[in-house]
Amino acid sequence: MHAILNRAVGASLVALAAIRIMSTPAIAADPVLLHAAGSLRFALTEMIDAYGPTTGYMVHARFGASGTLKDAILKGERAEVFASANMEHPQALADAKKSGPVVLFARNRLCALVRPGLGVTSATLLERMLDPAVKLATSTPKADPSGDYAWEVFHKADKLKPGSFAILEKRALQLIGAPSSAVPPKGRVAYAWHIAEGRADIFLTYCTNAMAAQAEAPGQQMVQLPDTLTVGADYGMTVMADAPAAAYRFAMYILSPAGQIILAKHGFTPPGLPQ
Repeated sequence: MHAILNRAVGASLVALAAIRIMSTPAIAADPVLLHAAGSLRFALTEMIDAYGPTTGYMVHARFGASGTLKDAILKGERAEVFASANMEHPQALADAKKSGPVVLFARNRLCALVRPGLGVTSATLLERMLDPAVKLATSTPKADPSGDYAWEVFHKADKLKPGSFAILEKRALQLIGAPSSAVPPKGRVAYAWHIAEGRADIFLTYCTNAMAAQAEAPGQQMVQLPDTLTVGADYGMTVMADAPAAAYRFAMYILSPAGQIILAKHGFTPPGLPQ
């Protein structure tokens, strides 16, 4: 049913895009203003680099915590395309009549990024997260969907070991996503940086982030969550109600085979496939 609904919404986006594109001359205009989840930084940056030279349409991106970006747009910050790490934040814009339909464009999952030398497997992950000697880190709930997904993991843990949620919620260091969060040096992957600096031993984050961190710091481990703790992430996109045709063109590029290949290269799952 979810797949059927998503196809219908996607068709709505295609129809709106066609109307805007056909009614607007195909000339380069001001850059498309993209607001996107931080976990999309590497994939969408590559996509933007490929898109501009071939189409003549430039894209200016602002990356950050999806909840923070959504709040900024609701308060009047100018945006044209919003790509979120969940479906709820873009839907909030649609409900407020700020944007058009919301379409699922990618999927992700939570993994554990683990410091070198700390013995952790999928089977022992919960035990290690509960260990008071281990520094457990997450993103900030509400501001960043990654934090919300981590709390879902904590709730699942509570069903396996009653009392786990209270322990994990209290122990979790919310190192990313808040306005006061430490900013990594330019070019560094935040999760790899926090672990390298000793602020975290285990960081619950998206598998795509863990892949990028491991590429930067090969000694860091990427550990899959066991089936009993697995949490998936649906990524939603919407185009602002007053956006120009160029914004719809770029949104359609994200949904196109070329855009989806780039997303898959960075570890995202196409929306048409199961988690």
